[in-house]
Amino acid sequence: MRYVIIGAGAVGGTIGVRLAQADRDVTVVARGAHLDAIRERGLTLRQPDGDVTARLAAVDGPGDRPLPADTVLVLTVKSQDTEAALAKWVDAPVAGGGTAGERLPLLTAQNGVANERAALRLFADVHAVCVWLPATHLDPGVVVANGHPHPGMLHLGRYPGGVDDTDRAIAADLTAAGFVAPVREDVLRWKYGKLLSNLGNGLQALLGQDIPDALAERVRAEGVAALAAARIPHTSPDEERAERGDLVQQRPVDGADRSGGSTWQSLARGAGSTEVDHLNGEVALLGRLHGVPTPANVAVQRAVRRAVRERIAAGAFPLAELEKMIA
Repeated sequence: MRYVIIGAGAVGGTIGVRLAQADRDVTVVARGAHLDAIRERGLTLRQPDGDVTARLAAVDGPGDRPLPADTVLVLTVKSQDTEAALAKWVDAPVAGGGTAGERLPLLTAQNGVANERAALRLFADVHAVCVWLPATHLDPGVVVANGHPHPGMLHLGRYPGGVDDTDRAIAADLTAAGFVAPVREDVLRWKYGKLLSNLGNGLQALLGQDIPDALAERVRAEGVAALAAARIPHTSPDEERAERGDLVQQRPVDGADRSGGSTWQSLARGAGSTEVDHLNGEVALLGRLHGVPTPANVAVQRAVRRAVRERIAAGAFPLAELEKMIA
């Protein structure tokens, strides 16, 4: 199979370089200075055990030529960019006839739980991926991946449920590339568990590493209550720790620990948007649908949007101001 990684950031860049190192056919989709750097110098993946640079085909969109019929599309953009990416690729022609939306498998290797439903509106063959992959993308042409001894764990399965030969074939390629890639019929249960852990991303983006335990616990508790009211099953922290074991640990790269999670990185890069409305916002949505108050998650949403709008640096939002917004 050939892989097109739509979004060569922290997650997409790590997956793309590792697949290429395993001799899989990989094209990455990027934009701006990042695309220019990949075309000029390749994509460098910095890891605990050393750096590798892959000379990858790099594009900014589908182009005019039909996609090979054995192409797998891997969507790794942030959730707020999903609809634009889907619209850009759904009608891309495929060799032998038909379009990408009709014929090609699409993997949603993203945080949040709304991407799969959006994808299924346009693509007939959608596969969800639960991403545990500690990586950072701040500089053009460079991704830092702190996972060790494996770079990440990627649960995958069909959406809305079940598994098929495509899942198993992709899992085999990911395994060859060094990932842990369990195939799960209940992949969404794992994604909802990951959603709960991702509720702290906005807090980290606002406050840095100094997050009061009570505040982190409150944000998560609201999420657990909202999922319970909606009768949505999810994995527990104990189950997730047992699954990961020592397979994916975070190690320093060149003596430096990981700077911050995906939402923190968006603020640090000045990206102009974040995924907070698809993380804490998902809890706010479920709470409103099912009558569960979620004031802490709503406040995190508002505060992160304000940080983007007012260009407040990552980690520099006043704790007192956030607490006032929650109250």
